[in-house]
Amino acid sequence: MTNMRAKIAEHMVKSKATSAHVTTCHQVDVSRISEIREKEKADYETVYGTKLTLTHFFAGAVVQVLKEFPLLNASVDGNNIVYHNYINLGMAVAVPEGLIVPVIKNCEEKSFLGLVRGINDVAERARTKKLTIDDIQGGTFTVTNPGPYGAAMFTPIINQPQVGIIGIGSVEKRPVIVNDAIAIRSMCYLCLSFDHRIVDGIDAEKFMARLREILQTWNIPIR
Repeated sequence: MTNMRAKIAEHMVKSKATSAHVTTCHQVDVSRISEIREKEKADYETVYGTKLTLTHFFAGAVVQVLKEFPLLNASVDGNNIVYHNYINLGMAVAVPEGLIVPVIKNCEEKSFLGLVRGINDVAERARTKKLTIDDIQGGTFTVTNPGPYGAAMFTPIINQPQVGIIGIGSVEKRPVIVNDAIAIRSMCYLCLSFDHRIVDGIDAEKFMARLREILQTWNIPIR
């Protein structure tokens, strides 16, 4: 193993041995955010000089829900639950050597555009090996998105000492029932792995229900 792969392996095994992992998956209609993204992506690059992807909408929704459900933004220290008054969002980025999770700090203070820029900045620096030690420390919750590679549903492993990680599945057009009629909608599965030592199932399901609601009825300003 390379040094990076050995560290990843050690962390994965430690996490599975530490947390009581449970994963819940919810199907979400992402037609609205897909339409907004398609309409706005060209202007985003022209006006702001940055790319707009569906991952940014998922991250923005996660930040909003973490404000409402602080338990999922907490961490475990021995027998203590540590609540954080900040949201430091880890975004998993695939690099040739493995997977690295740079952190966007203080997301609770950022506008949607600020979050987009923050995500794009750390992702680019991860791929060009320009991250600092500070860039990969201090996360309070993690988002991972292997969906573009075809993953539909999966069970992501929690980053210690966090208590939650959400995985984004592939977005696909599927026939669904809308108002008693068959419609073609853009759908995906969101999979939340949570630490059942401190997060009960009802807390996780409420978190996911609220996340689904925000994504399906998106009204967060993106400019």
